[in-house]
Amino acid sequence: MTHFAIIIIGDEILSGKRADKHLPKAIELLGERGLQLAHADYVGDDKPRITATLARAFAAARESGDVVFSCGGIGATPDDHTRQCAAAALGVELALHPEAKVLITERMKDTAKEQGVPFDPDRHDNIHRLNMGVFPVGAHIIPNPYNKIPGFTCKVGQGAVHFLPGFPVMAWPMMAWVLDTHYAHLHQKSAYVEKSVIVSGSMEATLTPLMEAIEAAHAGVKVFSLPSVDHPTYGRHIELGVKGAPAAVDLAYPALLAGLGPFNVVLGPELVR
Repeated sequence: MTHFAIIIIGDEILSGKRADKHLPKAIELLGERGLQLAHADYVGDDKPRITATLARAFAAARESGDVVFSCGGIGATPDDHTRQCAAAALGVELALHPEAKVLITERMKDTAKEQGVPFDPDRHDNIHRLNMGVFPVGAHIIPNPYNKIPGFTCKVGQGAVHFLPGFPVMAWPMMAWVLDTHYAHLHQKSAYVEKSVIVSGSMEATLTPLMEAIEAAHAGVKVFSLPSVDHPTYGRHIELGVKGAPAAVDLAYPALLAGLGPFNVVLGPELVR
C-alpha cells in the first residue's frame, strides 16, 4: 500500500512568523481523491537536519513505495538549502536541468517584456536565477502554472519525493498536478468513508474494549475516538466512529452503535464523511 507524506521546510514556520497552510491543504487534496496523509515532518533551514529528513524520505520511497511531498527551500537565496540537501541525501551531483533552463529563461523573458526592458541573458541576476533549475541529477520537472519556475521529482524505487516551492499559490496546483498525473491509478473517491456518532457520558477507557472488539470482528476498518472536553455545542464528549471501505463500514458501524447500548451513554448527532 502506498503511503503519502509531507515535509514542510522553513524557519519561518517553526518561528511562528508564518502559519503553515500546506499540511491542511495536502489533507484536503488527498481527501478529494480518496487518499490519506500518513505522516508529516517539519524542519527548519538547517542543512544537516534537512538532509537527514530527506534521507529518511528517500529510504521510505525506496523500501515501501512512499510518495512524499516536500514544500519549501527550493529557491536560490542563501537560506534555500533543499535542492542541495536532496542531492546530498541521494549521493548525486547537482546540475542545471535542460527543461528547467528553458522554462526559467521563458519566465525571465516574460518579466523583461512586462517591465518594458530588453532581455539580457548575461546579466548577473538572470544568470543567478538559473540556479533555481539546478536539481539533483536524474530529477524530473514539475510544471509551475503560476510563474513557470518548476519544481522537481526524484524517483526512488517504486516511490518518489516531489519538491515544491513554499508559496501556496504555486505549491498547491503543482501538488494537485502530481497527484492527478502520476497517481490517478491510486485515487479511491468512492472507496473510503467515515461514520461516527457523538457520545456523551462515558470515558475512552470504558469504551476501549468495544472498540477493540469491533476492529477484531470487522476486517478492513479502523475504529477511532476523538475526545473533547470543552466543545461549544456538545461539551465534554467523544466522537466515536469507524472508517474504511464503504461495505465494511456499513457492517461495522451498526455493530458499534449496538455495542454502545449497555453503557448507558447519551448519543448525539451521527456524522458521515
